[in-house]
Amino acid sequence: MNNGGNRKRDGSGQGRGSGSGGGGRNKGGAFGPGGSCVCAGCGEKVPHEQGVKCTSIKCPKCGKPMVREELLGK
Repeated sequence: MNNGGNRKRDGSGQGRGSGSGGGGRNKGGAFGPGGSCVCAGCGEKVPHEQGVKCTSIKCPKCGKPMVREELLGK
């Protein structure tokens, strides 16, 4: 019987897996349109703008990069 080359049919071969994947701090998902961007240095808070990553915004008080409020865990 030809089984298409050297593919195993007994279930012992390597498959695609069923892991959950999606690494990163928030499992690869977005936090949504609301929320705030916070400066980890001085604590200044500004409203998050949809489509703009907080890390691309500089703090208006001290100039450091801001982070999403949910990532600070406060």
